[in-house]
Amino acid sequence: MMSWSRLYGFKNYLKSSLWLVPFVAVPLELVIARILHRLDAWLGWSLLGFTQSGARALLEAFATITLSFVVFTVGSLLIAIQVASAQLTPRLIATTLLRNRVVKYTVGLFIFTLMFMLSAQNLMGNEVHQLVMLLAMLFGIFSLAAFFHLIDYASRLLRPISLLAHVGAAGIAVTESVYPVIAHGSDIEEGEAINLGPPGRVIRHLGESAIVVAVDLEALKAQAERSKGIIEFVPQIGDFVATDDPLFNLYSGACSLDEHALSSRVAFGSERAMDQDPTFAFRIVVDVALKALSPAINDPTTAVLAMDQLHRMLRTVGKRYLRADELLDQYGQIRVIFRTPDWDDFVHLAFSEIRSCGSNNLQIVRRMRAMIENLVHTLPANRRDALLRQLSLLDREVERIFTYPEELALARVADPQGLGGHSGKVAQWVAP
Repeated sequence: MMSWSRLYGFKNYLKSSLWLVPFVAVPLELVIARILHRLDAWLGWSLLGFTQSGARALLEAFATITLSFVVFTVGSLLIAIQVASAQLTPRLIATTLLRNRVVKYTVGLFIFTLMFMLSAQNLMGNEVHQLVMLLAMLFGIFSLAAFFHLIDYASRLLRPISLLAHVGAAGIAVTESVYPVIAHGSDIEEGEAINLGPPGRVIRHLGESAIVVAVDLEALKAQAERSKGIIEFVPQIGDFVATDDPLFNLYSGACSLDEHALSSRVAFGSERAMDQDPTFAFRIVVDVALKALSPAINDPTTAVLAMDQLHRMLRTVGKRYLRADELLDQYGQIRVIFRTPDWDDFVHLAFSEIRSCGSNNLQIVRRMRAMIENLVHTLPANRRDALLRQLSLLDREVERIFTYPEELALARVADPQGLGGHSGKVAQWVAP
């Protein structure tokens, strides 16, 4: 029986595999083509009145066109991956481009249509199957429409704002799954982490060095309940774990648990995944902003667009109860300790690097000020200290870099657009 970690890796691979849908289209077409030929012979329709020469010419034309669509689409996708990787960040490839359903199913339609045209030619014989020709025409027309739609869709998808918005939406979704509780008032206060003392047993990672991408928490909780002990997962999601690094600390009855049964509930990979890692979405967006601020690209407006998504995600995080480290059983007893990022982690990730690289740009400092001031006024009071520290750091950076009084005054104005929008009244402005 396949372990949970292998099953997770297999599912994740299928989600990011472009070849799967086109591959499935081949046997599907072989079955459908033969069913249609038999149905056509049974019905004996003469719908379109195609002659044998006309039918062959039409099928050959559609086969050639569809093959051109496949070549053009695959070639364009490879170029798009290279451009997105060079100008934005390579971490966008696995999370957006290779998982995009429109691209997968459009290529699948092209392969299906191409195979259908070839099968229709092969099975034609001395008789023209009119129903088959009707469907061949429809598939050809659909492929033409799908090709032009794909060009339009891809041109919109590959714009920085579209990719950033996609990552932002995914980041909000994973944040809501990892931190399901919306905090209200004083409930948002997170306490100190529990200290259980030295563990009774330590289970180490015996496989190859890799990154933790997911953990089957429900299975770990069930094992801890049965053993009447506590399981502590040592790394966080997204951490690199080297061979022989501690993976689990076991306490009380959990010390008797099988090592393989626990280790098989952890999925590793060569790079981070967003399924259980809310900070990975922040990492991707910050990387796009840093690339845009690099001297080689020098596109601060794209960095401002990235900060829009950081604002959007940080607002969601700030309204959640982030203390999700302890998983309790039905009696309120701690069974699993699974550490997750706290508010300071998210704030540092969203601001520190962008401020360091972009503090000499008016767009960046004005947009960052607008972001901080808005979050200070819209998030609960005990989220403000970390934000105000970022505002203090921003003020000191601005004073250090902008020596002209006029520019310094301009840099101290909050602007949701970066440079050019309305200033002031930032507290009433709501991020998308």
